[in-house]
Amino acid sequence: MKKSIIYLYLASGLLLIAACTRTDVPVESELTPQNFPKTDQEYILAAGPAYTNFRGSFCLSYWQAQTLSTDEAILPSRAGGWYDGGRYQQMHYHSWTPDNPIVSDTWAWGFGTISTCNQILSLFASAAPSPSKGQIVAEIRALRAMVFFFMMDLYGNIPVTTIFGDTARPRQLPRQQVFGFIESEVKAALPSLSRATDASVYGRPNIYTAYALLAKLYLNAEVYTGKARYEDAVMACDSIIQSGKYTLADDYAKMFYPDNGPQTKEFIFAIPYDHASAQGEQFSWYSLHPALQAKYGLSYRLSNPVSTIPSYYAQFDDPNDVRTALWLVGKQYDFGGNPIIIHTTRVGLDNTYAGADGSAPVDYQLNFTPDLTLRDVARFEVGGDELGKAKGIRNIKYYPDVTATDRNQSNDVPVFRYADILLMKAEALLRGAAGTHGETALSLVNQIRTARKAAARGSVDLPAMLKERALELNWECWRRNDLIRYGRFEDSWGYKTDADVNKRIFPIPSGERILNPALVQNPGYN
Repeated sequence: MKKSIIYLYLASGLLLIAACTRTDVPVESELTPQNFPKTDQEYILAAGPAYTNFRGSFCLSYWQAQTLSTDEAILPSRAGGWYDGGRYQQMHYHSWTPDNPIVSDTWAWGFGTISTCNQILSLFASAAPSPSKGQIVAEIRALRAMVFFFMMDLYGNIPVTTIFGDTARPRQLPRQQVFGFIESEVKAALPSLSRATDASVYGRPNIYTAYALLAKLYLNAEVYTGKARYEDAVMACDSIIQSGKYTLADDYAKMFYPDNGPQTKEFIFAIPYDHASAQGEQFSWYSLHPALQAKYGLSYRLSNPVSTIPSYYAQFDDPNDVRTALWLVGKQYDFGGNPIIIHTTRVGLDNTYAGADGSAPVDYQLNFTPDLTLRDVARFEVGGDELGKAKGIRNIKYYPDVTATDRNQSNDVPVFRYADILLMKAEALLRGAAGTHGETALSLVNQIRTARKAAARGSVDLPAMLKERALELNWECWRRNDLIRYGRFEDSWGYKTDADVNKRIFPIPSGERILNPALVQNPGYN
């Protein structure tokens, strides 16, 4: 079923490309707003490019901006690889500039997706009526609002352009006004969104996606507008909880396997990926050591750059918690319990070795060590010998896809999950919202901890809540958002000591300001 969803979006992209590039099509077969889309299936096909664009860099530049800027993940150089002009080093140190490629690629992805949504909505405005037209239009508006939310969260004051083909240079709106626009768009879409939660709407926003987006908006309202909206956050969460449509997964690990999809009852909105036809999810390639290739039966070489830092991993302190097992640390073994051995030399193991027998063979058991000590501080280099390559604790949340022929995997990636809804409600209650339906912050947290086989808490406060979010939502693009809301984004971690509050938002990319001089740079950046 997941493949059919992906192929639907792939076909839509090819269909529109063909329509745009053919010059010899007879007039009676041309696609125009008068004859396409007309049927429900055609409306879904015509909406496809928005989802294709959205999928593109969610797990790449967007994930890097939201994750590498926090204590959750670090991407150092190894033997010179992955230095890439210092872009990842800047993410860790909070020393990024308007020229950082991650900053510019994320902007291009976000506003490119918004532009695609605008184009589709323009097509739909003059297209023929259809029973599903109102729903598909609402879905695209909700998706566009979601991306506007991401861009506002990252860049603060942003342009809000909703008319495709508008040649006027857009000017930024204050963050508070962007907040209001997003809220109004989501509320306008709500009545027409589907209440279905099955494969028929998988990968597209339904009404519960809209409520999840509103919950995020309201939980962070004090950051964005200066005014708390925690009561509204609870109401949005309750709209999902009280529906009874979603449940916590019975098996946390398998929720992220390559064969996940519409059957995953914890996913409120997820992005479908396929290693062949819907590429862009590359987490195993990012984080796993090449020596693990044989263990997981993979046909492609692993790259190995991304890991986490000791202080983040230290939060996973309950060995019975199933989420703890999704980190690889210490000596590594295959599934038969045999040590994973790397055949090397003394110098290959440790290139600082100065003995005369540097070429002597050594059998080294792969051992992931927590500390990422730098061999070359300026180059953010941890070393390319075997000891250097084994530095850092690895994440295996998105389990390797054995069917993949290259770095792209088929694991669908959640944007909104039911567990996050429970955690958001719990946090809003801790921040002063009135309780509803007999639920307390503690009962909501323990509901999740019980499902994850973790010991129940006797009490919970805001610092504990931040830890719960780290345990549950690691590598799901919410850590930066959480740290800013908790006033912890200026903390020191790893090698980062920067405490500049201006870094809570990224700069407007230099290239965008060249194209549009009306854009005003964010405070603290040149």
